[in-house]
Amino acid sequence: MGVLVMSSGSGSGLSTTTHLRLPSQRVDNKSSLSFRSSFPTTLTLTLTTPPSPTYNGKGGGGGCSFIQAAWTRRSRGEAAKKPNRKSWKQRTDMYMRPFLLNVFFSKRFVHAKVMHRGTSKVISVATTNAKDLRNSLPSLTDNNACRLVGKLIAERSKEADVYALAYEPRKDERIEGKLGIILDTIKDNGILFV
Repeated sequence: MGVLVMSSGSGSGLSTTTHLRLPSQRVDNKSSLSFRSSFPTTLTLTLTTPPSPTYNGKGGGGGCSFIQAAWTRRSRGEAAKKPNRKSWKQRTDMYMRPFLLNVFFSKRFVHAKVMHRGTSKVISVATTNAKDLRNSLPSLTDNNACRLVGKLIAERSKEADVYALAYEPRKDERIEGKLGIILDTIKDNGILFV
């Protein structure tokens, strides 16, 4: 069969040379296209290993070498602490609920608008500060004014072929009082909240 010859070098690094001689082929024809003739008859491998770590026993780390991993996979806890990574809901919510209702209450008037999240385009706007409403309403901030703003938002959204809205309350904001009146009026006029 085959003959294996091994030799090792000496010194600080270990060098090993291996010669593997394959049995001679019966057909020495150079133009032979057989499967066996495509392999070389002698194979040489050379392996060099670094010196083994030494420890002097004094604890200072002098003379001691260790191989450390260059990269390790981050744990789940570390990945969860990554601040720039948005959650799946944050990344897809803009496409799942594209039309967002924004309501603003001032001391003088009530303002509401529907925006498209992806393009920031304003779909419909209603405010009690508009010229046609400012002179016809007795109060620009009472419950009747909120009902009128809700009705106008619903009608103008339907004209723009928007039949589903989303509303995200701000932190510590309750859906009650004037805000609740606006949202209920929009629902009563045929707009769905998703």
